[in-house]
Order: sequence, then structure tokens, then C-alpha cells
Amino acid sequence: MRWIRLLLGACLISVCWAQTPKPDTVRGILHQRPGQLPVLETSDHRLITLDGDDSTKSVLDDARLAGFDLEAKGHFTTPDRFLIDPFHTEALFVRKEGRLKVITYWCDTCSIRSYTPGHCVCCQKETTLDLRDPDQDRN
Repeated sequence: MRWIRLLLGACLISVCWAQTPKPDTVRGILHQRPGQLPVLETSDHRLITLDGDDSTKSVLDDARLAGFDLEAKGHFTTPDRFLIDPFHTEALFVRKEGRLKVITYWCDTCSIRSYTPGHCVCCQKETTLDLRDPDQDRN
């Protein structure tokens, strides 16, 4: 009976593992188009439509990031459509001056950092884009 449970467990793990999409990374220039999902233009001029959860979409729609060299982790759902991993996995970065940067937003009045664009949760002032090194502390 124990062997049957082990065999069933191994089968279940292999089925789950087989269904997990292979993680990919895409990189290119971010282009935003009114009323459409943003696209990434790769170095070989291929256009890849980007999609993700609501928080990821709010970052992708931030006009201040248009034209940035963007790097995203996730997987392809079709050859020209890329689904970015969930926001909490930190799957979205930009490259600035050859270095990978975390996208954050900062309120200089309240010294509050957020990870999506918008108004400060305290004073309601618009936050500023603040690109940070990944190894900087998260405060």
C-alpha cells in the first residue's frame, strides 16, 4: 500500500511539473499604444505584446517608462504574446546605463515607496519614478 501511495505521489508531481510553463525572459524597448496592450520591440525588431496582472499592467502603462529598455520574466502564450509572471514575483525590470533596475515609485514628502504608479497613500501627491538597484534595501 505504501508503494502505491509513493507511485501516485510521483505521478502527481510529474503531471504538475509537466504543466508548469518553462520560464522565459524577454527584453526590448517598451512601446505604449492608446487603447491597446503595450508591446516590447526586441533587438531583431520583433513586436511582442505584453500582458500581466493588474499591478503589472499599471506599471506597463506608466508613460514615464515608454522607450525604456525593459526586461520581463514570464512565458509565451503565443509566439507574439508574453504573459509576465505575477507582480509579487518581481518579474519586471528596466535597464538603465547598462544596469538592471527595479521599478519603484517614491513620495519625497512622506518618504513612502510603492511599486505601482499613482498617488501617495498618505498625502495623495503623485509619486515619482525611482529606478533602484536590485541589491538596494527595499525601504
